[in-house]
Amino acid sequence: MPKLPSLSGNQTIKCFEKLGYQVVRQRGSHIRMHHKFDKNKKPLTIPQHKVLGKGLLRKLMRDAKISLEELLNLL
Repeated sequence: MPKLPSLSGNQTIKCFEKLGYQVVRQRGSHIRMHHKFDKNKKPLTIPQHKVLGKGLLRKLMRDAKISLEELLNLL
């Protein structure tokens, strides 16, 4: 199994935009994203930090219902 990459907030936002999420608002350095079509998917809050923690990245993947392989394909 491949390791979880270290991503910045902006890289993560671009990955989720490819999945159909869009930015709906921003407050400070935190960006809120909702899925365009599927309202059953959870909204995501992504900080615009230089490096996101591994636990936060796993939680975002779990909320978006994607696997590690799918995330790596989006990079």
